[in-house]
Parts: sequence; C-alpha cells; structure tokens
Amino acid sequence: MRTLGLPIAWGAAAVTYKLACPLAQESGLEARIVTSTVFFAVGTGLILHVRQTLLRELRRVRRVAGAAQNALVRPLPSCVDGLDVAAAQLPSERGAAIGGDLYEVIATEYGVRAVMGDVRGHGTGTFGTVAAVLGCFREAVHDEKDLGGVLHRLERALDRHLRQEQPAGAAEEFVTLLLVEIRADGEMIALNCGHPWPYRLSGTDVDQLAPADPHPPLGVFPLPADLSPVGLGYLEHGDALFLFTDGAQDARDARGRFFPLPHALARATRDAPFSSQTILSRMSHDLLHHTRGGPADDIALMILTRSGCTSLRGAGNCATGHDAPAAGNAPCTPRR
Repeated sequence: MRTLGLPIAWGAAAVTYKLACPLAQESGLEARIVTSTVFFAVGTGLILHVRQTLLRELRRVRRVAGAAQNALVRPLPSCVDGLDVAAAQLPSERGAAIGGDLYEVIATEYGVRAVMGDVRGHGTGTFGTVAAVLGCFREAVHDEKDLGGVLHRLERALDRHLRQEQPAGAAEEFVTLLLVEIRADGEMIALNCGHPWPYRLSGTDVDQLAPADPHPPLGVFPLPADLSPVGLGYLEHGDALFLFTDGAQDARDARGRFFPLPHALARATRDAPFSSQTILSRMSHDLLHHTRGGPADDIALMILTRSGCTSLRGAGNCATGHDAPAAGNAPCTPRR
C-alpha cells in the first residue's frame, strides 16, 4: 500500500483539478496550457515513481543473487596447503551475479583437490545444477580415496538433480568438468569430462597439459566403471596451474577473432610479478577488454601457484579449506 499511496494521491489530485477547478472547465488557450501542464507533471511524476520502484527492486534482487552466489561458489581462501589461490567469474549477463561456471579448492588427507566446471547454458537458469555438483563435490572429496570415486559421486548427484528438476529435458543437460589432485610433493593427477585441459606456467613457459582424450561431459553418456586418473606431471615450487572454462578460449572480439589465451598467459607471466592474484587480474582485464566487457559465455578462471605458503588457523591471513575470511585476499606467510 505504501508503494501505491503516492500514485493514488497524484491521480486524485489530477482528477480533482479536472472536475473542481474552474480553470479546467474553460476552453481558452491559456486554460488548455495550464491543464496540459498539470497532467504532464502528474504523468512525469508517476513515471519517475515507477522507475525508482523498479530500480529499488532490481538492486534488491541483485543483492539477493550476489548473496546466493557467494554462499554457493564461495570466495576461495588465498592459501590452501602450500598453494597460492586466486579465482574469478566473468558472467555473460551484464550486471548478473550468477553464472553457469563453478569451481572449488579443498585440502584433504589425499592432497589438495580442485574442480572447474561449466554447466550447459548460462545465467540464473544454471544455478540449481551448480548447487547440485558443488554440494556433492565438497562432501565426496573427503570421503573418496580416489578421484574416480569422486567423479562417480558427481555423476550420480547430477543424474538425481536432472531427474528431479528437469524430467522433460534431462537428456539435453550436461556439465563439463575437470578434477585435479595436487599432492604434497607437487605431483598432479586429473580426470577430465569434456573440459579444456589446464595450462602449467613455469617461469615464462606456458604449456597446455593434454595427456589424454577427455571423457564425455557428465550427463551425456554413463561413465565407465573404471576411471583411472591421468598424470599431469609435477607442479614445482613457483609454478602455477591455470584452470579455465571454455568461455575464455572461445571469447571473441567485435571482429569475430578468438581471444589469444596462450599469448595472453605468456604476457601476463612476463609483465607482472608472478603470483596467482596478479596473473588473474591481468587475464580478467584482457578478457574484458577483448570482449568489450561483454563475453558471450560465462567465464571462470582459477590459478593455483605452488608458493609454499603456510595455512595458519586463526591467524587471519591463510587457511585450509574455507577457514579463511570471506574476502580471501590476505597474503600468505611463506614457509621458512
């Protein structure tokens, strides 16, 4: 009622003027000008009131969407068991807080496990699928000894979600996914379901790691019973692993040219101090500049640098898993 109060008052004032004011009953030019001015002012006021109401509602919806996104794809800690971490999402919908990409990094007794995924489609319509996959991943990485067990758990969780939420179109939905495990000695293993392989950044060298053909995306065909991870080599001290969704390599400029991802990575490692956050900032800037701030697809980026930072509980600067503050941007303490 509070929202309708002002428009009703303005409307009543206009009707009262028209019916009760003697000037409104006259047909002369002066009278018509005054009457038109009154109704123009009332109409303008109504339009401005509606506009302000819609803007307030839009801001409220964006705050709710942002809170939901932060609760689901939570800000990552700056340090996870010796790995300097940075990640970002670039949604395709301008002003949107929710995209169709997902990522997570969690320290477990088996090593640091990371996931990077891309749900078919983009925007708020993918939110339920992102929630189903991430929720399962956060549990499975602690319960399953092998990455194959984690991936089978994710497949079952996605299948249940699609049958419950989208029974008519479940066969058309899928998720590309990359699982990576980084052990204490730097050895990396991975399982890939239709996702781009990551890049390893070592000094100024930029190499895409592609040890095998990926499995089909989750939700397309059943996965084989035996899922043996493939080796990605070792992440030496000072090296970084760059994970991304296909929105990064498929991003186009106004002339239809693809984003030169390997060259941009090489330039970022050469021109900026080598840290996860500086490389992430440079890559995000370059992608937005290439697409003029409007990528056609959601983009997610994540960089894991083996820095030897120490996870200090309660110190406020590093954490294992999600014990870090929400901002997750505090510097890590190098291990002596």
